[in-house]
Amino acid sequence: MNENKQYGFYVDTSKCTGCKTCHVSCKDRKDLPKDVKWRRVYEYAGGNWQENGDGTVEQNIFSYYVSIGCNHCSNPLCVKACPTGAMYKRRSDGLVHVDQGICIGCEACARACPYDAPQIDRDRGVMTKCDGCHERLALGRKPICVESCPLRALDFGPIEELRAQYGSNADINPLPASSTTEPNLCIKRNRNARSGGQVLNWFEV
Repeated sequence: MNENKQYGFYVDTSKCTGCKTCHVSCKDRKDLPKDVKWRRVYEYAGGNWQENGDGTVEQNIFSYYVSIGCNHCSNPLCVKACPTGAMYKRRSDGLVHVDQGICIGCEACARACPYDAPQIDRDRGVMTKCDGCHERLALGRKPICVESCPLRALDFGPIEELRAQYGSNADINPLPASSTTEPNLCIKRNRNARSGGQVLNWFEV
Protein backbone atom coordinates (compact mmCIF):
# COMPACT_ATOMS: atom_id res chain seq x y z
CA MET A 1 0.00 0.00 0.00
CA ASN A 2 1.45 3.37 -1.01
CA GLU A 3 1.68 6.15 1.54
CA ASN A 4 -0.91 8.92 1.79
CA LYS A 5 -3.52 7.51 -0.56
CA GLN A 6 -7.21 8.07 -0.03
CA TYR A 7 -9.22 4.95 -0.67
CA GLY A 8 -12.93 4.89 -1.42
CA PHE A 9 -15.85 2.90 -2.82
CA TYR A 10 -17.75 2.84 -6.09
CA VAL A 11 -21.40 1.72 -6.19
CA ASP A 12 -23.25 1.00 -9.45
CA THR A 13 -26.95 1.29 -8.59
CA SER A 14 -27.89 0.34 -12.14
CA LYS A 15 -26.53 -3.16 -11.43
CA CYS A 16 -27.39 -3.70 -7.75
CA THR A 17 -30.31 -6.11 -7.32
CA GLY A 18 -30.53 -5.89 -3.53
CA CYS A 19 -29.29 -9.46 -3.06
CA LYS A 20 -27.31 -8.46 0.09
CA THR A 21 -24.35 -10.74 -0.70
CA CYS A 22 -22.09 -7.79 0.19
CA HIS A 23 -23.86 -7.38 3.53
CA VAL A 24 -23.67 -11.09 4.38
CA SER A 25 -20.02 -11.51 3.36
CA CYS A 26 -19.03 -8.49 5.46
CA LYS A 27 -20.81 -9.85 8.53
CA ASP A 28 -19.27 -13.28 8.00
CA ARG A 29 -15.73 -11.92 7.61
CA LYS A 30 -15.74 -10.38 11.09
CA ASP A 31 -18.40 -12.60 12.67
CA LEU A 32 -20.36 -9.47 13.52
CA PRO A 33 -23.20 -9.55 16.08
CA LYS A 34 -26.75 -9.78 14.73
CA ASP A 35 -27.52 -6.09 15.11
CA VAL A 36 -24.20 -4.80 13.73
CA LYS A 37 -24.22 -4.11 10.00
CA TRP A 38 -21.13 -2.53 8.53
CA ARG A 39 -22.59 -2.67 5.01
CA ARG A 40 -26.27 -2.18 4.40
CA VAL A 41 -28.52 -2.38 1.35
CA TYR A 42 -31.29 0.19 1.09
CA GLU A 43 -34.29 0.18 -1.20
CA TYR A 44 -35.58 3.54 -2.39
CA ALA A 45 -39.00 3.60 -4.02
CA GLY A 46 -41.70 6.03 -5.01
CA GLY A 47 -44.08 7.18 -7.70
CA ASN A 48 -47.86 7.08 -8.05
CA TRP A 49 -50.80 6.02 -10.16
CA GLN A 50 -52.89 8.58 -12.02
CA GLU A 51 -56.35 8.14 -13.52
CA ASN A 52 -56.70 9.63 -16.99
CA GLY A 53 -60.48 10.09 -16.83
CA ASP A 54 -61.13 7.67 -19.68
CA GLY A 55 -60.94 4.48 -17.66
CA THR A 56 -57.18 4.10 -18.06
CA VAL A 57 -54.38 4.77 -15.60
CA GLU A 58 -50.72 5.69 -15.88
CA GLN A 59 -47.96 5.15 -13.36
CA ASN A 60 -44.40 6.22 -12.70
CA ILE A 61 -43.58 3.71 -9.97
CA PHE A 62 -39.87 3.09 -9.43
CA SER A 63 -37.47 1.42 -7.02
CA TYR A 64 -33.74 0.84 -6.83
CA TYR A 65 -31.13 -0.38 -4.36
CA VAL A 66 -28.12 1.34 -2.81
CA SER A 67 -25.37 -0.64 -1.06
CA ILE A 68 -23.61 1.56 1.46
CA GLY A 69 -21.08 1.27 4.26
CA CYS A 70 -18.52 3.69 5.66
CA ASN A 71 -17.38 6.18 3.03
CA HIS A 72 -14.13 7.05 4.85
CA CYS A 73 -15.04 10.69 4.38
CA SER A 74 -12.61 13.54 3.87
CA ASN A 75 -14.60 15.48 6.48
CA PRO A 76 -15.60 12.67 8.87
CA LEU A 77 -18.11 14.00 11.39
CA CYS A 78 -17.64 10.84 13.47
CA VAL A 79 -14.00 11.75 14.09
CA LYS A 80 -14.93 15.29 15.12
CA ALA A 81 -17.64 14.02 17.49
CA CYS A 82 -15.52 11.43 19.30
CA PRO A 83 -14.61 12.73 22.78
CA THR A 84 -11.68 10.36 23.35
CA GLY A 85 -9.95 10.32 19.97
CA ALA A 86 -10.86 6.67 19.47
CA MET A 87 -12.30 7.46 16.05
CA TYR A 88 -9.50 8.54 13.75
CA LYS A 89 -8.54 8.82 10.08
CA ARG A 90 -5.38 7.01 9.00
CA ARG A 91 -2.86 9.09 7.09
CA SER A 92 -1.52 6.22 5.00
CA ASP A 93 -4.78 5.26 3.29
CA GLY A 94 -7.49 7.65 4.50
CA LEU A 95 -9.49 4.86 6.12
CA VAL A 96 -11.45 5.80 9.24
CA HIS A 97 -10.86 3.39 12.13
CA VAL A 98 -11.86 2.91 15.75
CA ASP A 99 -9.28 2.39 18.49
CA GLN A 100 -11.38 0.12 20.65
CA GLY A 101 -8.81 0.34 23.43
CA ILE A 102 -9.89 3.90 24.21
CA CYS A 103 -13.46 3.83 22.92
CA ILE A 104 -16.01 4.35 25.69
CA GLY A 105 -19.06 3.33 23.65
CA CYS A 106 -20.79 6.69 24.05
CA GLU A 107 -22.18 6.51 20.48
CA ALA A 108 -21.42 10.18 19.76
CA CYS A 109 -19.84 9.09 16.47
CA ALA A 110 -22.98 7.17 15.49
CA ARG A 111 -25.17 10.18 16.17
CA ALA A 112 -22.89 12.40 14.07
CA CYS A 113 -22.54 10.12 11.03
CA PRO A 114 -25.30 10.65 8.44
CA TYR A 115 -24.51 7.27 6.83
CA ASP A 116 -25.09 5.15 9.96
CA ALA A 117 -21.55 3.75 9.62
CA PRO A 118 -20.37 3.50 13.27
CA GLN A 119 -22.32 0.79 15.09
CA ILE A 120 -22.10 -0.25 18.70
CA ASP A 121 -21.26 -3.76 19.82
CA ARG A 122 -23.43 -3.79 22.93
CA ASP A 123 -21.88 -6.97 24.34
CA ARG A 124 -18.43 -5.38 24.38
CA GLY A 125 -19.54 -1.77 24.86
CA VAL A 126 -17.43 -0.39 22.00
CA MET A 127 -18.07 1.13 18.61
CA THR A 128 -17.35 -0.80 15.42
CA LYS A 129 -17.39 0.09 11.73
CA CYS A 130 -16.16 -0.82 8.27
CA ASP A 131 -12.37 -0.87 8.33
CA GLY A 132 -11.93 -1.08 4.56
CA CYS A 133 -10.69 -4.67 4.95
CA HIS A 134 -7.24 -3.14 5.54
CA GLU A 135 -5.60 -6.53 6.09
CA ARG A 136 -6.84 -7.63 2.65
CA LEU A 137 -5.54 -4.40 1.10
CA ALA A 138 -2.10 -5.19 2.51
CA LEU A 139 -2.23 -8.44 0.50
CA GLY A 140 -3.26 -6.65 -2.68
CA ARG A 141 -6.89 -7.73 -2.44
CA LYS A 142 -10.10 -5.70 -2.40
CA PRO A 143 -12.64 -5.61 0.45
CA ILE A 144 -14.75 -8.73 0.83
CA CYS A 145 -17.96 -6.88 -0.09
CA VAL A 146 -16.44 -5.93 -3.46
CA GLU A 147 -15.09 -9.38 -4.26
CA SER A 148 -18.32 -11.12 -3.25
CA CYS A 149 -20.73 -8.99 -5.33
CA PRO A 150 -22.13 -11.31 -8.04
CA LEU A 151 -23.11 -8.38 -10.30
CA ARG A 152 -19.79 -6.50 -9.86
CA ALA A 153 -21.76 -3.48 -8.68
CA LEU A 154 -19.03 -2.50 -6.21
CA ASP A 155 -15.42 -1.42 -6.60
CA PHE A 156 -12.75 -0.06 -4.27
CA GLY A 157 -9.45 1.71 -4.76
CA PRO A 158 -7.70 5.07 -4.66
CA ILE A 159 -10.56 7.56 -4.95
CA GLU A 160 -8.91 9.64 -7.67
CA GLU A 161 -8.59 6.52 -9.82
CA LEU A 162 -12.22 5.61 -9.19
CA ARG A 163 -13.37 9.11 -10.09
CA ALA A 164 -11.30 9.08 -13.26
CA GLN A 165 -12.90 5.77 -14.26
CA TYR A 166 -16.48 6.22 -13.02
CA GLY A 167 -17.04 9.95 -12.51
CA SER A 168 -17.28 12.01 -9.35
CA ASN A 169 -20.99 11.83 -8.51
CA ALA A 170 -21.62 10.91 -4.87
CA ASP A 171 -25.27 11.93 -4.60
CA ILE A 172 -28.37 9.78 -4.81
CA ASN A 173 -31.48 9.43 -2.69
CA PRO A 174 -31.78 8.19 0.04
CA LEU A 175 -28.27 9.33 0.96
CA PRO A 176 -27.55 12.75 2.46
CA ALA A 177 -25.95 15.45 0.31
CA SER A 178 -22.28 14.66 -0.27
CA SER A 179 -21.30 18.21 0.73
CA THR A 180 -22.00 17.26 4.37
CA THR A 181 -18.99 14.97 4.89
CA GLU A 182 -17.22 14.83 1.50
CA PRO A 183 -17.52 11.03 1.23
CA ASN A 184 -14.91 9.11 -0.75
CA LEU A 185 -17.61 7.52 -2.81
CA CYS A 186 -18.54 7.34 -6.50
CA ILE A 187 -22.08 6.42 -7.48
CA LYS A 188 -23.48 5.43 -10.85
CA ARG A 189 -27.13 6.33 -10.73
CA ASN A 190 -29.90 3.93 -11.59
CA ARG A 191 -32.01 5.31 -14.45
CA ASN A 192 -34.80 5.93 -11.93
CA ALA A 193 -32.51 7.56 -9.39
CA ARG A 194 -33.29 10.79 -7.61
CA SER A 195 -30.36 13.15 -7.22
CA GLY A 196 -29.74 12.95 -3.47
CA GLY A 197 -30.17 14.88 -0.25
CA GLN A 198 -33.74 13.79 0.49
CA VAL A 199 -33.51 11.06 3.12
CA LEU A 200 -37.15 10.05 2.82
CA ASN A 201 -39.28 6.96 2.15
CA TRP A 202 -36.54 4.40 2.33
CA PHE A 203 -36.06 1.18 4.20
CA GLU A 204 -33.42 -1.47 4.57
CA VAL A 205 -34.09 -4.74 2.77
